[in-house]
Amino acid sequence: MKISGHIIDIRSKRIFDGQVTISGKYITSIEEVENVDDQYILPGFVDSHVHIESSMLVPSEFARLAVVHGTVSTVSDPHEIGNVLGVSGVEYMIDNGNKVNFKFNFGAPSCVPATSFETAGAQITPAQVEYLLQKPEVKYLAEMMNWPGVLYEDPVVYEKLNIAKNLGKPIDGHAPGLRGEQAENYIKAGISTDHECFTKEEALDKLKHGMKIAIREGSAAKNFEALIDLLNDYPEMIMFCSDDKHPDNLVEGHINQLVLRALAKGIDLFKVLNAACINPVEHYKLDVGTLRVGDFADFITVNKLHDFDILATYINGEKVAENGTSNIETVNNEIINNFNREPIVIDDIKVRATAETINVIEAMDGQLITNCLKFTAKTDDEGFAISDVENDVLKMVVVNRYAPAAPSIAFIKNFNLKEGALASCVGHDSHNIIAVGVDDQSIFEAINLIVEAKGGVSAVSNSETQLLPLPVAGIMSADDGYEVASNYSKIDALSKQ
Repeated sequence: MKISGHIIDIRSKRIFDGQVTISGKYITSIEEVENVDDQYILPGFVDSHVHIESSMLVPSEFARLAVVHGTVSTVSDPHEIGNVLGVSGVEYMIDNGNKVNFKFNFGAPSCVPATSFETAGAQITPAQVEYLLQKPEVKYLAEMMNWPGVLYEDPVVYEKLNIAKNLGKPIDGHAPGLRGEQAENYIKAGISTDHECFTKEEALDKLKHGMKIAIREGSAAKNFEALIDLLNDYPEMIMFCSDDKHPDNLVEGHINQLVLRALAKGIDLFKVLNAACINPVEHYKLDVGTLRVGDFADFITVNKLHDFDILATYINGEKVAENGTSNIETVNNEIINNFNREPIVIDDIKVRATAETINVIEAMDGQLITNCLKFTAKTDDEGFAISDVENDVLKMVVVNRYAPAAPSIAFIKNFNLKEGALASCVGHDSHNIIAVGVDDQSIFEAINLIVEAKGGVSAVSNSETQLLPLPVAGIMSADDGYEVASNYSKIDALSKQ
């Protein structure tokens, strides 16, 4: 197979008219020729840090949607399903990903459960980390969220770090807000990346000690605007990632969106493509081609450099997407789960006000960090604390999905609900049921919709209910990804309405 066009040689920083020859999975020649097709040929995009589970799709369906946007590979941390099912959950992700032509590169989860305060469904021990890191599909030790354990030399944390080092596997970081000497010591422990920086100053603090920064723009956390200027001065040290990408957002776009936004800011084309295509491959030593002779034939064609419409995506020499249509077919996806919860009763979620004021979590739009506020407690006639819709202080309930236990109750601000409730079993990192609502009846109904489905996302208004069942580990659907995205959009629309 021969494909011609304007070839973008990212490493040499040049564009030339040429022809790529593919034999089987590999590129056998790249030569300069005249009279080429009017298209640009370049390496495919790589998401340098993503939790596939957050798309609410199994890996094979994630791949179907992602290739349309020019993504050929992901660096995927399966700690979400790891918190639900342990090692068997990670192996499920690997096996499912192997069913389709897409280059998933999984990590061995380093923090399952995420903290000692979590009520998760499983744990992954150092011995199990070592077992996973020896698998060919597992390329790295996934994000070390327990940065206090690193700084204070927790022996279990260091056992996992040393296993990765001994096996020659890179270690991902997760240290939001860490600065100065603490950041330096965290990096000295062997941790080489971070996707959690939310200010430029923080990222610079880490870059100067040799840490690579993944600029994150996902469905929840969005740090692109704060960090993108770093790409001008650190083109070899920056990568792009989504971290968490909900299904409706994945239909709209992926890493290609970050490429377009970076170019629109006037950043050099080759620096942008270095972050999107080359740096993750080299850092994680991925078996992903970068448009060189002898490489795997993993590349994309685009129409013009100013709008980057993806014409086609090739993986291992096979055209997996063309003109907005995926050529990856839906496969038969097994259902596995760990959900042991009976429906709640409404009295389970009542809580008495024990003081005039209550602590309130302030959710920050586009950020994972929160603040603590104090508000006067609003109570009903029986002295129970209830949502204060006028001040946007809403009741929040967490229900253990793994064992019978009393729900935990708090109050949260910035959801802006005026009626009804929302609930989700996608709740990082332990994936218990989380609900927020304006009244106990709505919260009760939203939670029990998820209990009955053994996982999902629900919305309850005064006039209707919506449920997206997620039977795979209670956090993913085995159905067609585009249908899942459509159903998720309906819940999203109802909640905003």
